[in-house]
Amino acid sequence: MIQETIVSTHNADGIVHLAPMGIHQHEDKIIILPFRPSTTLDNLRDSHVAVINYCDDVRVFAGCLTGRRNWPLRDAEKISTPVLACALAHSELEVLDIEEHPVRPKVICRAVYQANHAPFNGFNRAQFAVLEAAILVSRLSMLSAEKIASELAYLRIGFEKTAGERECEAWAWLMTAIEDFSSGVKS
Repeated sequence: MIQETIVSTHNADGIVHLAPMGIHQHEDKIIILPFRPSTTLDNLRDSHVAVINYCDDVRVFAGCLTGRRNWPLRDAEKISTPVLACALAHSELEVLDIEEHPVRPKVICRAVYQANHAPFNGFNRAQFAVLEAAILVSRLSMLSAEKIASELAYLRIGFEKTAGERECEAWAWLMTAIEDFSSGVKS
């Protein structure tokens, strides 16, 4: 099973990096699979810690992919990487091992601390659509224009029926990123 989360890491200078990432849970381990090149991977190698932030504000997912990474943070309990302030829950991780791979190394971690902060009330269809559109944006260079267009057409159906203010803001950021990519604009 893959869970869509926000992974926070930091570099040797303490600069925090937030990245939307699907994580895998296997028994008592959490597996992070960043694509190369990856700031997240570099930071995991340097600090050996990360935070998995479970978040329902889809603006964070869309924002991280569109250059909006300045989200409020707070200190973690057991490690040096901070927690996303809007996280409903979080897991503080230590890296146990990194299995090398030319495209997607496997970072095997274990939780050293976990906390719940607020209830998860579920995703509406617009939030789901934004998450899926964010995944498309993260893979623009890997997918055909036709695939992106057909996926967005389907996602737009649920989005238009259930979107609130946050979802509309996030969707607009993602659509701009797709348009810029399609027209060759560098972000």
